[in-house]
Amino acid sequence: MSQRTIVVLGGGVGGLVVANDLRRRLPDHHRVVLVEKNPEHAFAPSFLWLMTGDRKPEKITRPLHTLVRDGVQIINAEVVRIDIPHRSIATSTETLTFDYLVIALGADLAPETVPGLVEIAHSFYTLAGAKQLQRELAGFTGGKIALVVSSLPYKCPGAPHEGAMLVADYLDRSGIRDKVDIDLYTPETQPMPVAGPQVGDAVKQMLDSTGVAFHPLHKLVSVNPQTREINFEGKAPVPFDLLIAIPPHRAPSVVRDAGLTNESGWIPVDRFTLKTRDENVYAIGDIAALSILGRWKPEVPMMLPKAGVFAHDQAQIVAERITGEIRGLTPRAEFCGAGYCMLEAGEGLAGFAFGDFFGEPSPRLQLRQIGRVWHFGKVLFERWWLSPFGMRRAMLRHIINIGSRLLKIPVKA
Repeated sequence: MSQRTIVVLGGGVGGLVVANDLRRRLPDHHRVVLVEKNPEHAFAPSFLWLMTGDRKPEKITRPLHTLVRDGVQIINAEVVRIDIPHRSIATSTETLTFDYLVIALGADLAPETVPGLVEIAHSFYTLAGAKQLQRELAGFTGGKIALVVSSLPYKCPGAPHEGAMLVADYLDRSGIRDKVDIDLYTPETQPMPVAGPQVGDAVKQMLDSTGVAFHPLHKLVSVNPQTREINFEGKAPVPFDLLIAIPPHRAPSVVRDAGLTNESGWIPVDRFTLKTRDENVYAIGDIAALSILGRWKPEVPMMLPKAGVFAHDQAQIVAERITGEIRGLTPRAEFCGAGYCMLEAGEGLAGFAFGDFFGEPSPRLQLRQIGRVWHFGKVLFERWWLSPFGMRRAMLRHIINIGSRLLKIPVKA
């Protein structure tokens, strides 16, 4: 086989998995190039624990090169231009050509698009933001905390609810919970609407049990930093003492400038193969737009949620398909739309939502009763993901043994 060059843009969950899987599957003479501007990888699911002081930054970050397989070429640079017709990528340090391209650049946060949000809102959606929010919570003595979903879509549908419940738990441990009102506002009709009313009601019960007031159908318009008020469309201004926001999300400008996005603002892909409309170009993870049936209003298309679990599975599918094509085989691997989420509830407890998002005639999703086992599972996954790549196999076996003893399930040798 003649040499092929596969360029992967973005070193988040999807980018790391697809680069590592391609390197494992392909002979050494093929190039696998990973372009990522940050030399340090931060594990985003742990930002919530950083917010509550249960993690230190150094415990949830790793040098990017320790998380990739030997033979993956890493270029620490920013993607400046994507030129599909000429099969080239211009970065801040060099220009690359590709035979296959996998775009895994994720979603950018754009708080500046909401007037007043940058000036006064805090967020746990970045490492720096979660660190600053922990300091704010540590010094908080009482009042009104508003947690606001700025717009749709956003990464990790469960994160706002987890964030609200973990803040409540933190304040309870700090001894000031009775001095604080916590309100969660969202433009959605219910928590995690793609999951349907049964799961939504279960999440609302989880919120109620921690004293978090849930306010659906609140579309954010602006924030007034001077009066410390939130303005929602068609609603009276809402006062706050501490504002936590999930900022608006959008595709990075480099993909918009390349003409890769559609009217949704994201890159459209085939929902089974993750192919874009351009030959040998794939998009995975948060940057991809995958339509699914609207569960409760089938005539209204919904988007597959943006979550790391989907990026992980999509990456494996794309790696298998690219490898098959290079080997002259007919690729058969398809993304099935299955997903899950461990929903942190505080006090070392978590729920577990899972299901088939491509289910017909509608997605089929369930939420398991909250318990310590789901929280423990999230902790174990964090430890596995942040392990040096060469140690992951041993770490996975260790995790399976621990989980099996916990669940009393025998493990085959």
